[in-house]
Amino acid sequence: MSAYRKVLALDSSGLVASVAVVEGDESGSTLLAEYTVNYKKTHSQTLLPMLDEIARMIELDLHSVDAIAVAAGPGSFTGLRIGSATAKGLGLALEKPLVAVPTVDALAYNLFGADGLVCPLMDARRNQVYTGIYEFQGSCLAVLEPQMAVDITEIAQRLLARERDVIFLGDAVPLHRETLKEMFADRNIRFAPAHLNRQRAGAVGALALEYMKEGKCESADEHRPEYLRMAQAERVRAEKAGAGEQAT
Repeated sequence: MSAYRKVLALDSSGLVASVAVVEGDESGSTLLAEYTVNYKKTHSQTLLPMLDEIARMIELDLHSVDAIAVAAGPGSFTGLRIGSATAKGLGLALEKPLVAVPTVDALAYNLFGADGLVCPLMDARRNQVYTGIYEFQGSCLAVLEPQMAVDITEIAQRLLARERDVIFLGDAVPLHRETLKEMFADRNIRFAPAHLNRQRAGAVGALALEYMKEGKCESADEHRPEYLRMAQAERVRAEKAGAGEQAT
């Protein structure tokens, strides 16, 4: 990536809605603008108005961006669909490629340069979390265990087996903080501060620049969200179907 690349990044994978514009080259990257809201509004109401405001504030011609980056999942099924549809629509209208960034990877990237292990925790309900295990090796995010949907105790056991310090972040931390404190009573664990512990489109965009160096782009037509597991309605249908088969 010898010349500057400019990326429009979107993240609506969780409770947070976030839009950012990031540009960079081999010498580094710059966050030109970021608009993040963590409030009780649907992403379909907020995402495009946020994009319009950013474009107005930095006088952005959307045709000048080189790619559309999107948090591709896992996360909220509705949020992922909204983010995916928005990114696909922009990609088609602007004739730009998409960069699909794993949601949990981007969340971990918030803590760039952190010592020890980084473990994002997104609430997946039913005592499960969307999570993964990461560390920073120099300027690179190393994926030690890729994003997954597991019970909170399972990811805790995997971390305990590694016998290293851990920093947690994500919207599931408040739900499981006491459990984690008990399980890691003899270990040094930390929790990310408020300004770093939720999804940010700036992190999606910055990681997308790294992906672009590796040629990890796709067309708008090719893009699909990564749900990792079935939606609640699909699980209910599957359970009913299974119960019906047993009854017969």
